[in-house]
Amino acid sequence: MKDKKLSARLDGDGNTDKNAKNATNARAAHGRIGEDAAAAFLERSGYTVKGRNVRFGRHELDIIAEDDEYLVFVEVKTRTEAPAGCLYTYGRPAAAVNYEKKINTVAAANEYLRMLRAEERANTKRARIDVIEVYLARGNSDDPEISKINHIRNAFGAR
Repeated sequence: MKDKKLSARLDGDGNTDKNAKNATNARAAHGRIGEDAAAAFLERSGYTVKGRNVRFGRHELDIIAEDDEYLVFVEVKTRTEAPAGCLYTYGRPAAAVNYEKKINTVAAANEYLRMLRAEERANTKRARIDVIEVYLARGNSDDPEISKINHIRNAFGAR
């Protein structure tokens, strides 16, 4: 009889969790591609990117940017396009911003605002939380192309 922990780590073709690590690495790479595309999109749209992957304990802000009016905290979600004829294989990217992710994003944004020095805080613009959806074209998973970017302004807020 096999050890339960080992059995749980085996996948269908008998390999240890190497395939799972490869899948995790691919998702992380797609996430980085999406964040790079979102940052470039924001800059082309007139925003100034102030920070990327800013961590506060277990909370993280993908992008902190500003325009003339707002300080913007951006959550980036990246998905590969669905096959022809399907709406979306896993739903829209923004649908992955669940309740827990919203709470964590708001907590990180609040921590960022709290850390500003008093004089900076007095001059701080109004804050907003946006979601940017990045769609990758199906096909070459080693070097995916960006097929679409959707910027959802004021996607959710603190209550």
